Amino acid sequence: MDALLLWRIQFGFVISFHILFPAFTIGLASWLAFVEWRWLRTRDTLWRDLFFFWTKIFAVSFGMGVVSGIVMSFQFGTNWATLSEQAGSILGPLLSYEVLTAFFLEATFLGVMLFGWGRVSEKMHFLATCMVALGTLFSTFWIISANSWMQTPAGYQIVTGADGMRIFEPASWWAIIFNPSFPYRLTHMVLAAFITTCFVIGGVGASYLLRGVHIEAGRRMLKAAMIFAAITVPTQVLVGDQHGLNALKHQPIKVAAMEGHWEHMPKGEGVPLVLFAVPNEGAERKDFEIALPRLGSVILTHTLDGEIEPLKSVPASERPPVKPVFYAFRVMVGLGTMMLLLVLASLWAWWRGRIFESRAVLTGWRVMMLSGFVALLAGWYVVEIGRQPYVIYGLLRTADAVSPVIAAASVMTSLIVYASVYAIVFGAGIWYLRRLVVQGPHPHEPPPHTERGEKTPARPLSAADETVAPTGEGA
Repeated sequence: MDALLLWRIQFGFVISFHILFPAFTIGLASWLAFVEWRWLRTRDTLWRDLFFFWTKIFAVSFGMGVVSGIVMSFQFGTNWATLSEQAGSILGPLLSYEVLTAFFLEATFLGVMLFGWGRVSEKMHFLATCMVALGTLFSTFWIISANSWMQTPAGYQIVTGADGMRIFEPASWWAIIFNPSFPYRLTHMVLAAFITTCFVIGGVGASYLLRGVHIEAGRRMLKAAMIFAAITVPTQVLVGDQHGLNALKHQPIKVAAMEGHWEHMPKGEGVPLVLFAVPNEGAERKDFEIALPRLGSVILTHTLDGEIEPLKSVPASERPPVKPVFYAFRVMVGLGTMMLLLVLASLWAWWRGRIFESRAVLTGWRVMMLSGFVALLAGWYVVEIGRQPYVIYGLLRTADAVSPVIAAASVMTSLIVYASVYAIVFGAGIWYLRRLVVQGPHPHEPPPHTERGEKTPARPLSAADETVAPTGEGA
């Protein structure tokens, strides 16, 4: 394993951890805004209890997301110095805009949301919650814009630096930000974050109902999750279809890898939909293939005999690794299909008045509780591995973007350190989140009045600073 592969594994490892927590907090912040709105409208204390319950989970998740994000930002300088030097004039401002809009907005209102209950007016507190939710969406906007530009670069010009290195400089910020794939990626990512959070909330509610605890809270969470999933999951299917058409136009070889499509099909036969196969990259074929004729053309091109560019249309050095892209795409689509079926079954049970009594539906929500995280990672792997061998698609190869003169042994050592520290820190954080979920919501007691000299907590994790009683029951 050379240094390049190890750098890629290390960055993939770090970003895989990082993407889970921001995605969860994107959806969770909007959920908190909804729950607080319901409390203000109804004055039902259960909504208030749910708000404080999920606020604790948000605080821990937000803290872990910040920690993992800081580590990732350092890697751009240490691991990918050439990328930073060549594309820093574009990527640097985009990431700075995230700080100026999202982080400043969140930093301003996060403390009010977490610690301001009873210390500011109800309307001010609700505004703070909404601003935190808006800040998470601003963050998504700029991060996806930067990533989308690397996938479908636009609005740039290439100049030659003093040392002869190619430098990407902005020619049109409008074209850079709103590059060809950006609208599809942004919508797809935001919906994925909402769906991920939705299935966690619904799964927690279903778990309470199956265990016979927090019955009313479980019903409200499950009902809200089911209604929201009934809107977002079908919408995600439509958005994913448009995203695929966009990828077919701008990154056809990525789509070919997703389908394991090596050869041109005979004229008029169309492209089959591959349900299962084992890609054989050495022989450039698929083994043990199970496929439905023409259905691939219908999905990919919206015609019966449409063709897509095969992998063999470019040299092997221009192709991404086929197996991880092929399998990750099927994991994502398979989980999405299971989500859709669960939503339909839930709506049927609700129509029959048995949504809270159907053990099959409740078990389905409980089993699928973490499915959004898996689908999110699988989709991210399709996007990132599928653009290889380029880090800026068609312009800068990954092998040319890595920091020079770094020994593979040093990279391996840092990878082991990262994995060990992450296992301890995030293992403890996830364990604590699980204990909070198992304990469940409880009646909220107003915070004591701040005495002279007493300080309000200043760290997000303080919002979840309480003893969690041990229990043998799982969530």
